[in-house]
Amino acid sequence: MDYFEKIKMLRKEVHMSQPAVAAEIGISMRGYQDMELGTFPRYEKLLRIADYYDVSVDWLMGRTENRYAHRG
Repeated sequence: MDYFEKIKMLRKEVHMSQPAVAAEIGISMRGYQDMELGTFPRYEKLLRIADYYDVSVDWLMGRTENRYAHRG
């Protein structure tokens, strides 16, 4: 699963709209939509997404199968 599919899946798990999540993490709605369509985000945005959903960046990027690898 690619990072953009994971971001969309996470958003659906919390039952939120794209505009709501974008507002929560402090990015534009269009920017969030673009990420769900496969546009690679800047590192700062990727960190915000990982923090918001409480998942590791490594999991988002496919470097580990452990969604919560950041919890150590």
